[in-house]
Amino acid sequence: MKYYLGTDLGGTNIAVGVVDEEYHLVAKESVPVGAERSVDTVIESMLEAAGRALDSVNLGVEQIASWGIGVPSCIDPKTQLLVNANNFGWRNLPLYSYLDKYLEVPYYVENDADCAVLGENLCGAAQNCENVLMLTLGTGVGGGIILDRKIYSGADSMGAELGHVKLVYNGEPCTCGQKGCMEAYCSATALIRQARQAMERNQDSLLHELCEFDAGRVDGKMIFAAKAMGDRTADEVIEQYIDYLAAGLSSFVTIFRPERIILGGGIAEAEEALLGPLRKRLWDNTFAAAEIGVPEVRKAALGNDAGIIGAALLEMNARNKSGRL
Repeated sequence: MKYYLGTDLGGTNIAVGVVDEEYHLVAKESVPVGAERSVDTVIESMLEAAGRALDSVNLGVEQIASWGIGVPSCIDPKTQLLVNANNFGWRNLPLYSYLDKYLEVPYYVENDADCAVLGENLCGAAQNCENVLMLTLGTGVGGGIILDRKIYSGADSMGAELGHVKLVYNGEPCTCGQKGCMEAYCSATALIRQARQAMERNQDSLLHELCEFDAGRVDGKMIFAAKAMGDRTADEVIEQYIDYLAAGLSSFVTIFRPERIILGGGIAEAEEALLGPLRKRLWDNTFAAAEIGVPEVRKAALGNDAGIIGAALLEMNARNKSGRL
């Protein structure tokens, strides 16, 4: 049996898992990132979590075929620099140079959202699909694309930043420095902002009571709960949010025509309260939907484990791209 290590470098935790060749996550450990986010400190924390995960299943690092690492950025293949990981404050970082100092096994580095869609494609909600598109609706909007069973990231490996496709010209500011990005309208952060703005206009909204009259406590789950309880303000906010999400997804469908769309992240936990209206809007707003249909939309199946599993199996993606799989 072959074993692989996968790492998901999150903004608050570093998660490391051991995955076998049948795609089973057999062990997982995580450590907090902490305030000190120097590269050496983060890698040392990653090694700590990996050591604990391997120990829990009586494996040594010498038994690991490869190690995959999902990072919240892209690696420029021309310069070999990690471009911009906002959560860590890393910009134009020679990540490979650091990893070479610490890792004694073959390793692969990929964008974290790409790792997540690979995990869902191999053993999750998009299993057996040739072409898949995934959005993670969390603090930001992550995006990943599988074309012909391979991660698609463009000619320069910098593509598939779906959250930063323009949705509204000169619209809301985005964390990337641009305006009007999909992330600024379709992330959980955006939904909460939209709800707070609506609460200011509607003092009788049930949301005030649910958050105990502290708008800083509002979260996505609370907004969907208020809608389910018949709150008009929450209903209007969610309907507008789904309009934005459907507008972005309908464009992606027209361009890529995936077999399946997968939604992950905290907002996807709303399940049919989100997915049902979204499917209808895709039918109503996608080019030639009546003639050729639209892809099935599903909630991600692997949760936070998708990025770990996908990262662990990056070696498989590399073989696939080279034609050796």
